[in-house]
Amino acid sequence: QVQLVESGGGLVQTGGSLRLSCAASGRTFSGYKMGWFRQAPGKERELVAAIRWSGESTYYVDSVKDRFTISRDNSKNTVYLQMNSLKPEDTAVYYCASQKYGRTWNNPEYWGQGTQVTVSS
Repeated sequence: QVQLVESGGGLVQTGGSLRLSCAASGRTFSGYKMGWFRQAPGKERELVAAIRWSGESTYYVDSVKDRFTISRDNSKNTVYLQMNSLKPEDTAVYYCASQKYGRTWNNPEYWGQGTQVTVSS
């Protein structure tokens, strides 16, 4: 059974930092890409950052460039999202997702349960 388990969310003040973790298990993820989505109340879910399970290619949505960093530790089957200089508009539920490389992010194959990030002003 494939599982993506997020952790690391919480409440932080504007300008603060958090690191989200996504522990993946249940299959071999080579040939997959990993992504972090977020969904704020009343808004659509958006892809924030993504990384290939092998290789260094990364993607960031413009609003988080230079503030967020996605990385992975293959030995731990874990993907991280380091979030710095957090803003109130970063407040959302953050989801880890996995999709086969070469497919779009429209309908990821696997999802985590989500972790809440709240940034106070």
